[in-house]
Amino acid sequence: MRQIKVLIVDDSASVRQTMADVLGNDPAITVIGAAQDPYAAAKLIAQEAPDVITLDIEMPRMDGITFLRKLMSQHPIPVVICSSLAEQGSETLMQALEAGAVDIILKPKLGTREFLQESGDTIRDSVKAAAQAQLHRLPANKAAHHDPVQKKLNADVMLPPPSSRAMSRTTEKIICIGASTGGTESLREVLEALPLDCPGIVIVQHMPELFTAAFANRLNSLCQVTVKEATDGAPVLRGHALIAPGNQHTMLQRSGARYYVSVKEGPLVSRHRPSVDVLFRSAAQYAGANAVGIIMTGMGDDGANGMLEMHNAGAYTVAQNEETCVVFGMPKEAIARGGVDKITPLSLLAQEIIRADRL
Repeated sequence: MRQIKVLIVDDSASVRQTMADVLGNDPAITVIGAAQDPYAAAKLIAQEAPDVITLDIEMPRMDGITFLRKLMSQHPIPVVICSSLAEQGSETLMQALEAGAVDIILKPKLGTREFLQESGDTIRDSVKAAAQAQLHRLPANKAAHHDPVQKKLNADVMLPPPSSRAMSRTTEKIICIGASTGGTESLREVLEALPLDCPGIVIVQHMPELFTAAFANRLNSLCQVTVKEATDGAPVLRGHALIAPGNQHTMLQRSGARYYVSVKEGPLVSRHRPSVDVLFRSAAQYAGANAVGIIMTGMGDDGANGMLEMHNAGAYTVAQNEETCVVFGMPKEAIARGGVDKITPLSLLAQEIIRADRL
């Protein structure tokens, strides 16, 4: 199988070397070059186009976001941002996602080499996901080879499987959404199209810690619905959307007729924290037929088992179609396992939420 060709762009020689070592440990990936700034990167791209670029934001001569915008307008290539910007720079990373970045790797300002080495699996997974991204003017890359990994934990580590069908229907619908690679802009499109009185929404979007709050704030500024980062005990209200905080699991709970969320620490589930499987299982357990599950663009299979559990509990389940996904991994797995009632393009997901609210 053809290897994934990666170009590393970072002004730190140490980071370039460490990233090359980390990526080079995977036989499915080959590093074809490393550049200290966007100008040097452009010369290397002219010689050999990579399948994926890892890109820092703060660099000399031209910042990473400016380079990203130029790249996407002239020669679109999947880009994974690898930045040392912390919480105060989160809005900048939102700009990078708007400009077309496929994923983010949060690089600390101190201990960067050790962090990159310890995060090897995550970095390699991000590059493999990016290699599958469907970008304008680029054919969709074929799925990359995946090496065997250690056994994944499932949602059992956070809450038991649903023991029986949840309570009968109530007047309120609850919308649970799961997304990963490519999901930030896709979620924006869905939430922007929803009216003020839409059902309460809980979202798991795979993002690093510190970035989910900025992501929620950005969506809140663009949408009619109120968008917030979820906190433990926060109510799920009509016209509101809660974004699961990075590095914590978010679960739907119910007390009488009131829905709220529980935000907890815990092990990785389906290799993620927060995990879509955990959210979907909690929806199956506590909402049943009152819930609507939506699985969107993303790498891997997080959410596929949980969506089947929602489906079996009587929930209405929807998957984003292949043509509009950046990576058709999570929806594909959910469909294959028989947990999806309907397959819908991105542009119609908001309409599907509104329609389901009226059922």
